[in-house]
Amino acid sequence: MLLEWRQMMHHRTLLLVLVTICRNLKELLILLRVLLKMGHKIPRKKLFQWILTQRVEPSKKKVKKTNVPVAELVYGAMGTVELEKAVEKEYEMALQDRVMEETKDKKNSVEAYVYDMRNKIHEKYNDFVMSEDIEGLMAKLQEVEDWLYEDGEDETKGVYVAKLEELKKLGGPIEMRYKEWTERGPALEQLVYCIRSFREAALSADQKFDHIDISEKQKVVNECSAAETWLMEKKQQQDALPKHANPVLLVSDIKKKAEALDRFCKPIMTKPRPAPKPQTPPPAETPSPEAHTPEQQSNGADESAEPASDGAQDEHAAEQMDTDKDDPSQA
Repeated sequence: MLLEWRQMMHHRTLLLVLVTICRNLKELLILLRVLLKMGHKIPRKKLFQWILTQRVEPSKKKVKKTNVPVAELVYGAMGTVELEKAVEKEYEMALQDRVMEETKDKKNSVEAYVYDMRNKIHEKYNDFVMSEDIEGLMAKLQEVEDWLYEDGEDETKGVYVAKLEELKKLGGPIEMRYKEWTERGPALEQLVYCIRSFREAALSADQKFDHIDISEKQKVVNECSAAETWLMEKKQQQDALPKHANPVLLVSDIKKKAEALDRFCKPIMTKPRPAPKPQTPPPAETPSPEAHTPEQQSNGADESAEPASDGAQDEHAAEQMDTDKDDPSQA
């Protein structure tokens, strides 16, 4: 018994040593298998029971973090001063490109205006310019065209802007007269429609306008009449002028007159109908007693007397019945 105990303690000590050496249970089992093959007598059953009861804790690894300094060194890179100079130069080049593009656009605008005005002056602008003005304008257009392909081939932006303004001083009034003539008709129709609509509404007998005061309606009629008078006077003056003369009846003035008329008349004619006042119910009257005529009074007396006579007959019958009961001879 003592020998077995010593052997077991020997095996236990051996296992503890093996557990200390081995990193995990798998390595321990492999090592025990090797020992058994070499002839070591180890009780397998007790050994495996003991192994199952043991808890082998894995070894913890220690990690140490250290900050490593890193220095960036780029070969061939520009310094700070050189980089700033390069950025400034890039901005200057971008600005030059922008100025060149704008200069090119202004030059193209001058060229396009020359060709466009030359084509329109003999077509839709012909009635809106005098013959002597046409000759001067055509000569100026030809002069600018020659300048563009000779001395003005490579000019600055400001020079092209000034040249375009010079041409527009001659062609601008012609374009304005043509634009006024084309837009005057629709503007007049709009103003006439506005005058007619408000006047008809103010003079209408429709029930939807009966809540508006007559004095307010008269103000609308007067305002429409004033606008119509102004329109007729200006239209007569405009009709007397030729197309190549500057207009006296401008589209902007017509639109302003229509807006003013609408702003004055619309709040009056669209005034909402006032809400009806709530009606309070009349107080309940207590019925007064009606006076009876003599005939009704006599009828009432007769009706009241009839129940009394009936009661007397009942009493008389009761007396007879009592007397009948008291008389034995009659029984």
